[in-house]
Amino acid sequence: MSNDEWIKAFWQDAQVHANLNRLRVYLGQNSTEALPPPAWSFGIEPGPADELLSLVLDGTKTATASAVRDYVGEELPRKGNLSIVTESSGRPRALIVTTGVRVVRFGEVDAEHARREGEGDLSLEHWRAEHRRFFAETAELTGQDPAVTDDLDVVLEEFEVLWKR
Repeated sequence: MSNDEWIKAFWQDAQVHANLNRLRVYLGQNSTEALPPPAWSFGIEPGPADELLSLVLDGTKTATASAVRDYVGEELPRKGNLSIVTESSGRPRALIVTTGVRVVRFGEVDAEHARREGEGDLSLEHWRAEHRRFFAETAELTGQDPAVTDDLDVVLEEFEVLWKR
């Protein structure tokens, strides 16, 4: 099965299991049901991506962060957005809904957000060290200035798992 076929099958199952299609009986299928939400994996490398997915699946990870500069030509996440989170191989594993979004400077990220990301020892110090490294790596991949200062704008996203396979 191709990744597109996996996503389509996952989306059909997720709509039923997450009770997203309850109005179909009255209104018929609409375009948001027909088209799956964006599918993506965490990180840029397979090992860490699958580790982060594991944290989502066990309920430890309920938040994520990204640099605003990485959204060139894309909209920032919004509350209510659905996403399909995949393994690094592209196989879908979880349907999530964004429950909160805020943009803050890197130096303003708080300990509660770091804890909700569920990584390492859950401390703000660990979060800052890992995200300085990660944001610098992603900037270099896209030809941007890799500097990660306390003034770098960061998107903090909170989410809830609606269904997992």
